Amino acid sequence: MEKQPHVPVVPEKDAIPAPELQRITGELTFDDKVIQKIIGIALEEIDGLLTVDGGFFSNLAEKLVNTDNVTSGISTEVGTRQVAVDMDVVVEYGKDIRQIFDKIKKVISREVGKMTHLEVIEVNVNIANIKSKKEYEEDSETVQDKVTGAANTAGGYISKQSTKARNSMNKGANEYPVRTEPRVQ
Repeated sequence: MEKQPHVPVVPEKDAIPAPELQRITGELTFDDKVIQKIIGIALEEIDGLLTVDGGFFSNLAEKLVNTDNVTSGISTEVGTRQVAVDMDVVVEYGKDIRQIFDKIKKVISREVGKMTHLEVIEVNVNIANIKSKKEYEEDSETVQDKVTGAANTAGGYISKQSTKARNSMNKGANEYPVRTEPRVQ
């Protein structure tokens, strides 16, 4: 048996010894939105899960679709040691829904546990709709097209109104002589 050289353990500059750390009291809590965000981001990796509550992500397009709010459609109850989750989802037609449900539970449990050390004790998933890839992409494009179209229409209207206002101001300035004398004495 070969003897290993002794390597001294050098504590970090600001490290608190374990016994002393245990004497410090306090409580760590998590806002529901923190847990919801962890879940929302984690769900992006599940194939066949199209949206949660109308859609914040798309595995098909691998990008955010309608909003940056990844907590949309995820409801949580967060305790000091445990978490319960409820959500409505849209799944892809032709995929194994039971397998998607199992993956959802696994991913949520893994990510919430890894980041918070809370135990996920319940995950309730309601399948609100089922769509084909084509149907989902068309619906997503429609929402995006509507938003883009509305922005373009509003931009055009604002530009037109700005031009009218500028022309009116220029016309008014030309109709009234510039006074060089004060109006009041």
